[in-house]
Amino acid sequence: MNFKVSSTALYSHMTAASKVMASKNSMAILDCFLFDVKDNTVTITASDSEKYFITQVPLFEQSENARFCIPAKTIMDSIKELAEQPLTIEFSPETLSIKGYHNSGTFGVMAQDAAPYPVPRTVKEECTSLTMPAETLLKGINNCLFATANDEVRLVMNGIYVDIKPESLTFAGTDGRKLVRNIMHNVKSGFEAGFILPKKVASILKAVLSKDAGNIEIKFDNDKACIKAQDIVMHFSLIEGRYPNYNGVIPADNPFKSVTDRQALASALKRVSVFCNQSSGLVKLELSQNTLKLTGQDYEFATNAIEYQNCEYSGQNIHIGFSCQFLIEILNILDSESVSIELADPSRPGIIKPVPASEDEEILMLLMPMRVEE
Repeated sequence: MNFKVSSTALYSHMTAASKVMASKNSMAILDCFLFDVKDNTVTITASDSEKYFITQVPLFEQSENARFCIPAKTIMDSIKELAEQPLTIEFSPETLSIKGYHNSGTFGVMAQDAAPYPVPRTVKEECTSLTMPAETLLKGINNCLFATANDEVRLVMNGIYVDIKPESLTFAGTDGRKLVRNIMHNVKSGFEAGFILPKKVASILKAVLSKDAGNIEIKFDNDKACIKAQDIVMHFSLIEGRYPNYNGVIPADNPFKSVTDRQALASALKRVSVFCNQSSGLVKLELSQNTLKLTGQDYEFATNAIEYQNCEYSGQNIHIGFSCQFLIEILNILDSESVSIELADPSRPGIIKPVPASEDEEILMLLMPMRVEE
């Protein structure tokens, strides 16, 4: 049998699918893509045995149906440098040989029988289903992903918590030092539920999804989930366990509030970071009348830097220490013109919010303080 497909379309879909594959697999066949050719479409499946990425590419033509496995690296490297053109793939079921034909030449590779390729575990029929715009999911992932942990003990911290309420949808991520809470008011499900989206899955979705992808559907039960978006389907296991009470650690009263230009503050922090202690990354923030003072110092190398930023602030003088790197990450993720920094005292977490606030969503970034030596 043979089929004809766009070389760039095939390569882009294989590139997306390959993100789910592991560098070392327990099963040799998982180093391959599963190709399922039928109904003028080739369905490509990639897996690491826990996560499955399935995508479809339309064909120009096909002679008959076929199902086979092809080494992922070989086929991707074979067409990576091809300009956009029709690519003909010829497959022999008897010999499991594959021949590729393009404008400037041919290539040949041996396929593998598709029968041993594992099948994904699907969600139960009585699962929970939620539909949302792809842009909403991407925003939640972009805002929360950096705050997730890599904890071998508290596995629930290694993902983004999707907290579903009847009138809103909340994404939350924390590693114990920083926390993000992103409340979306444009998704009204009418029910309460929740699941922990694994960090690796969130990273893949961030890389392959487009905010213009329309609506996506998420189905999940107690331990599995499935996400469908246009020509993409992902099956994966959820992180099991109870997510921490993220609302409980957010201070209710922060009397010291300032507003400053986001980009100017980010630039100042980058300059000061050069002089911060390289092991702690501590930067000292001091608020006084309409002034924010940033101090970075490394006693070991006798280096220091001080920057002053204009801000809106009329409270009493207060200082606090934060990780300079985390502050820069937070400011780079937010896209508002200004940010507010809300403090209670040097021993309690600081709150960073975008200014002006959006009517459709609420974003709160919490950062634990660091001890400042006087």
